Amino acid sequence: MPAPLALAGSGECTYPAKPIKGTPWSLQRVLLDQLWQQTKGKDAKGKPVRVAVIDTGVDISNPQLRNAVDAKAGADLLSKPKDPDAGQTKDVVGHGTKVAGIIAARPMRPETGFVGLAPESVIISIRQNDEKGTGTSKTLADGIKKAIEDGADVINISQDTVGDGNSRSLGPDPGLEEAVQEALAKDIVVVASAGNDGMDGNKKRTYPAAYPGVLAVGASDRNNERAPFSQAGDFIGVAAPGVEMVSTVPRGGQCVDNGTSFSAPYVSGVAALIRAKHPDWKQNQVVAQIEQTAERPGNSRDPYIGWGVVDPVRALTDDAHPINHVTVDKNPARGVPAPEPAALALGETPEQRRERLATYVLGATGLLVAVIAGTAVVLRDWRRRRGVETAPRGGGSA
Repeated sequence: MPAPLALAGSGECTYPAKPIKGTPWSLQRVLLDQLWQQTKGKDAKGKPVRVAVIDTGVDISNPQLRNAVDAKAGADLLSKPKDPDAGQTKDVVGHGTKVAGIIAARPMRPETGFVGLAPESVIISIRQNDEKGTGTSKTLADGIKKAIEDGADVINISQDTVGDGNSRSLGPDPGLEEAVQEALAKDIVVVASAGNDGMDGNKKRTYPAAYPGVLAVGASDRNNERAPFSQAGDFIGVAAPGVEMVSTVPRGGQCVDNGTSFSAPYVSGVAALIRAKHPDWKQNQVVAQIEQTAERPGNSRDPYIGWGVVDPVRALTDDAHPINHVTVDKNPARGVPAPEPAALALGETPEQRRERLATYVLGATGLLVAVIAGTAVVLRDWRRRRGVETAPRGGGSA
């Protein structure tokens, strides 16, 4: 029996939503001008990279996605022809629209500071799940095959297999694994979310993220630490922002959501840029480049953040030649285990960070004053014991 699938994100908002004017923190950590210096998602010949989003559909009525989706490609693998919500360019859930926005949303200023990481790439929308959780490992496998047929360069899967209600991950599905291996053999980068069942601290595999060759993505917070909900395991390739993620929603505007669902497209956007800049690189070389250039505290793969938190600019600039696998940094100074957060938190805001630093400065100033005062007292007592007058030199006597 095909395994049911869970969407790796759980936010809700009313559609349409109001535009969010500020630049999201996940984009503030990236120098976009430097990132886009050579490409925004098109190769040197002007051909856009094609990213398949296998999800709940992508609503092209959002202005930021209207020109981002190839409406002639993709498919709706769920609906009957007479269903008013049928079609891969509609999305009653909003999940797929958010995923697509993080990859390829077009800029829209001054209304919003949000934009996709690869805003000149093209989305292939394949509707394969819905608000009822109709999607299964079989329909996901069919979606992967459709993405191959439609010429995808990157496939984003922000879903994972779920258990029987006890949060036990299922074993690999042969049909789904076959579809994934077919995509990899066709030189397609496959990116998948690790899942949001990590609060219990157990390390376990989720699929399709854990299949060999798939770049499995966990979620990180503002401090580059693992988001506590992010599933841990030995299959994690990298982590990416997945907390307080701004993205597009159906009918216009943006909302904020949390989950590895939104970490995966962040990485898919970076993969699209690498494919645009280096169209001759193989899919495994794109994956190795993202893993090699990630920000990591240690010199080995970590079960919580993999090879580290993705660094988009470094991935696009530290790229003199392709690599086939990660080479570890032998500097022992980096051999520090990755931090594991103790409780769920949405990260530290810039304002909180400034307050914290100000507290440190005040504390350090107070400590310095105390040290100076203490030193003066000690010096005075020492001089008295030596019979030295504390009055200034040159003072007259009575």
